Amino acid sequence: MKKMFIVLAAILMQTVAYAQTWNLDKAHANLKFTVTHLMISDVDGRFKDFDATITSSKPDFSDAKFEMTANVASIDTDNEKRDKHLRSPDFFDAEKYPTLSFTSTSLTPAGTNKFKLKGNLTMHGVTKPVTLDLVLRGTKVHPFTKGDMAAFQLSGTISRKEFNISGSPEAVVGDEVVIKANGEFAKAK
Repeated sequence: MKKMFIVLAAILMQTVAYAQTWNLDKAHANLKFTVTHLMISDVDGRFKDFDATITSSKPDFSDAKFEMTANVASIDTDNEKRDKHLRSPDFFDAEKYPTLSFTSTSLTPAGTNKFKLKGNLTMHGVTKPVTLDLVLRGTKVHPFTKGDMAAFQLSGTISRKEFNISGSPEAVVGDEVVIKANGEFAKAK
């Protein structure tokens, strides 16, 4: 029994020792959303202040763990009046709930360089499991920094009502919110 414990501990230490952290290159990243307005048109928005990290020990990222946070007050739809309303208690209540976050719980292959990313999304004080589509766009050595880079694209749809963000009826603001994010990540040295 003791021998088995030592072997398991050695395997765990090896896995931890080779895990790499990848940091978001904020100059080459975005976190966007789209929601239907009046049931006939779409309104796009984004969070201007967000960060993400990846931890992975495998070069194909098949064991990756993703973490993301966004500053709710940084919401931007190119309309200051609407943005102020979205930050209010009618919607996100940015003063009471200043951040939204996502922490992955599993990553399942779904084709070449494609994955189903499951995790817990916390928004407006509510945490719910979500499943998102993730694409590894590629890896390469950065031509100037000579560091390892990886790029990912994330997409999915969530229900705003499930997170108690219900400031307007669905006839005015749709319940389904489409999320799309792109990001380049640099391997930490």
